[in-house]
Amino acid sequence: MTDRHHLLVHGGTFLAVGDRGDISGMGGGGTPDGLFVRDARHLSRWQLTVDGAVPEPLAPVTDGDTARCVLVPRGGRQEPPAYTLFREQALGEGALVESLRVTSNRPVPTTVRVAVTADADFTDQFELRSDHRTYVKTGAVRTRRVLDEGVEFGYRRGEWRSCTTVTAEPPPDGVEETGTGARRLVWTLHLEPHGSAELSLRAAARPHGTPGDPDVPASPAVARERLRAREAEFAEGVPFPTGWRELTAACARGLSDLAVLQVPAAGPDGEELRVPAAGAPWFLTLLGRDALLTSLFVLPYRPGPAAATLLALAATQATEGGEGPVAQPGKIVHEVRHGELAHFGQVPYGRYYGSVDATPLFLVLLGAYVEHTGDTALARRLEPHARAAIGWMLDHGGLTSRGYLVYRADRGGLANQNWKDSPGAICSADGDRPTGPVTAAGAQGYAYDALRRTAHLARTVWADEVYAALLEQAAADLRDRFQRDFWMAGRSFPALALDGDGRQVDALASDAGHLLWSGLLDKEYGELVGRRLLQPDFFSGWGVRTLAAGQAAYHPLSYHRGSVWPHDNALIALGLARYGLHDEARAVAHGLVDAATATGHRLPEVLAGYDRAGHPEPVPYPHACVRESRSAAAPLALLTAVGGV
Repeated sequence: MTDRHHLLVHGGTFLAVGDRGDISGMGGGGTPDGLFVRDARHLSRWQLTVDGAVPEPLAPVTDGDTARCVLVPRGGRQEPPAYTLFREQALGEGALVESLRVTSNRPVPTTVRVAVTADADFTDQFELRSDHRTYVKTGAVRTRRVLDEGVEFGYRRGEWRSCTTVTAEPPPDGVEETGTGARRLVWTLHLEPHGSAELSLRAAARPHGTPGDPDVPASPAVARERLRAREAEFAEGVPFPTGWRELTAACARGLSDLAVLQVPAAGPDGEELRVPAAGAPWFLTLLGRDALLTSLFVLPYRPGPAAATLLALAATQATEGGEGPVAQPGKIVHEVRHGELAHFGQVPYGRYYGSVDATPLFLVLLGAYVEHTGDTALARRLEPHARAAIGWMLDHGGLTSRGYLVYRADRGGLANQNWKDSPGAICSADGDRPTGPVTAAGAQGYAYDALRRTAHLARTVWADEVYAALLEQAAADLRDRFQRDFWMAGRSFPALALDGDGRQVDALASDAGHLLWSGLLDKEYGELVGRRLLQPDFFSGWGVRTLAAGQAAYHPLSYHRGSVWPHDNALIALGLARYGLHDEARAVAHGLVDAATATGHRLPEVLAGYDRAGHPEPVPYPHACVRESRSAAAPLALLTAVGGV
């Protein structure tokens, strides 16, 4: 593909098309094009031709809730286009709907042959990543069946069944084979002088394990109305700031994105829920850490996602370790996948538990939810799950045996299991990676907060004073140990981690700001850290870098070694405000809001770490999620941290 990809998202469905509204089936490494539902590509080709030729974009697809474009045949100044095509595409849950209007520009009757070439390869998303892996699919069969109104594409492998049905109104005059497996739907349209004809096309996906057919919108206009209703419902009652218009716009944009990033999940009793997906395109699914942080950010304004996330994660909490090699009783899931490769165990992410911090964050959110809403019924219902999570932290997590939450690299899974989970993210200032079990600083802060909040629940809701006292003592001991073992006196800053031998991993990293958010540091240490994070080597002008510049490990285009993450900065801003560093919190908030303003009020997953003084606009990170729930929720966290001024 030579044109850009444009992304539409609706719940667990996303569509990536080019400037013409086409899907080429190309991709891998960047944003793949296609219609994706539940981790599989349900349309891999969707290409429009008129009279056998590909029309040119007169007005290419622009970003928005629907994909609209205007197309014309190739021509020149001396021969104006014979016709104009007006194309609009929109999504429903598991469905694409498209309207196509062909308008003649001639004063005489005209016949136009319109064709849409469609195919569905049912490729798993993991096959489209640029990791050069291949997956054997023994016995896989693809089928095509012509229908009165279109064509049905099918896929089966053992017990796995998926299909995509493409239909049109009016029905196509014919469905042609192409020699590639794709099918070409064709219409011969007779246009009056300056007349028009309209086609309506629908692609309905039925992934494996989903009951019934999707509710396909009747038209893009109907899909747009549904989407706007969902966005309005999600933002209803949220008190936007009145004194800071740019923050208001960022909050509104974030809530709109969060409304469409809600994906289906089930609670402990099978109840239907909607929870924040991590982000599109690669992570349109439940990720424990991401959903928990997103829910924490929006909790003061919209508590519903917190309750749904807690219930969904309780339902997927590990029990006796049968869910996989890193699943231990009480552990909260890191990632849930629904695709073919996960189903057959070819990737470990069907239910994957490779996260050291989702479990304490589950307890942090539960305590914060009860504190904010007073909903003690949820705390009573989830008491067994909370106690199991505490049990994991104390036993398998390492708090009792090692004094800290510790993780080990998972062969076939994640090497790093904290929020900075890329392979080289945890490193010393010179870039060396630690050996042995890793004790990441930020996770200890989450554990401290989790122990304290759960102690409060034990005392006030569960009426268990002995348990509360035990947890409070564990929190106090953790705080004392941390400040002894992690504090780098010569640099007045905490280490990023400890290696397997307890040695400090000495990179200066933004994770220190998470310690402010959790309250783990004494006031004197916290103030030193907070002010240090606003020094020029850390603060780019758009936000705090994940790794301070000037260290050998720093790279402004590294995923976790010098980039700027909005959700990371939102936690830092909340932490700065907690320690009374309000000027510093406002500086972080203004940097992020300015970045959002420069990018249509939408914060991406991550920005490059280049200094604002050297480039007056934020530089995008090349592989960022286009829409990401934590970044969408970050403006709400900034509003909490600094208010609307």
